[in-house]
Amino acid sequence: MTIHEKGGEESQGGGDIITRARYADFELTVDFRITPGANSGIKIFAQSDLPPIDKTTGQPVKVGSGIGMEFQVLDDALHPDARLGRDGNRTVGSFYDVMPAPKDKLVNPPGQWNTARILAKGNTVTFWLNGRQTVSFERGSEAFRAAVAQSKFKDIPGFGEWQDGHILLQDHGNTVSYRNIKLRDLSAQ
Repeated sequence: MTIHEKGGEESQGGGDIITRARYADFELTVDFRITPGANSGIKIFAQSDLPPIDKTTGQPVKVGSGIGMEFQVLDDALHPDARLGRDGNRTVGSFYDVMPAPKDKLVNPPGQWNTARILAKGNTVTFWLNGRQTVSFERGSEAFRAAVAQSKFKDIPGFGEWQDGHILLQDHGNTVSYRNIKLRDLSAQ
């Protein structure tokens, strides 16, 4: 599946792709391929009843993606967002605007496929990029809340601590492709 270019305007093309069901404990693997300068994301625990927020101020806006914890999908070399935020927390494989992926992460360049893996079990969430862990955190922990308090999500009550939520592939107005989407519900295990 491919989301096509719409000038970088969030949710102005085909729109976000979101699961009907809500998930709490799950494993998601998905391949993604970006074009030069592209921006997108894979959101988990997305809340469909919260209004989108401005990418700079964090204030509610009428048009934009749903609110959730985001595995950042980005061309770090060409997209300006990679240089915003704190300590690289807006680069590919990061927990967008909250926790950075390591600088030595294994990432394939635009035009080549990368694999994201997200595991959520209880309050523990772990992100992998191309088989290497990039971020791991405990939702609701002191460290988690401190990181959120320094992010653009600081004014969203209980951000990331929701019991469950949707999984969302973001339409950020740039061309990005997704394939081999595998979602395993772990709630019965």
